[in-house]
Amino acid sequence: MQYHFGLLLRMVHNALDQRVNEALQKLDLTAAQGHIMGFLVRQPEPPCSRDVEAAFHLSHPTVSGVLTRMEKKGFLELRTDEEDRRVKRIVLLPKGRDCAQALKKGFDHTEEALVAGFSPEEREQFRAYLSRVVDNLGGWPAHFCKEETQ
Repeated sequence: MQYHFGLLLRMVHNALDQRVNEALQKLDLTAAQGHIMGFLVRQPEPPCSRDVEAAFHLSHPTVSGVLTRMEKKGFLELRTDEEDRRVKRIVLLPKGRDCAQALKKGFDHTEEALVAGFSPEEREQFRAYLSRVVDNLGGWPAHFCKEETQ
C-alpha cells in the first residue's frame, strides 16, 4: 500500500489554516500574521525583521509585506534602531499587545483540537515524529517544535 504523507500533511495544514483564520478574523489577522504576532509578543526586546525571517524561515520580501500590512492595521510600528539606523525594530502597539491573550486562547484551542483523543504518550510520540519529518526535510530546528515551558 502506498502512503501519501505529503497529501495528508497538506490536508492538516489547510484545516489548521482555515481554523486559525476563522478564529483570528475577529482580530483582523490572518493565520500567518497571528503566528508572527505570537512570536513578537514573546520577545523580551523589540526584534527586527531578520529575527522573524530566521524564526519562520521566510524570505525578506515575505516578512516585509506581512509586517507592513500589520503596521497599517495598527498592531505594530517599525522604528529605526537608534544604534544601527539600517535596522528597523518591530514595536508592538497597544492593539498588538491587547490581542496577545486572544491569540494564545485561539492557538491553544486549535492545538487541543489537533490532538484530541491522544494520550499524553501519543502526543509526545506525534510531536517526535513531526519533528523528525521537519528535520528530514531540512526545515526548522527540532528545538522550535518542543513545547514551551509555561
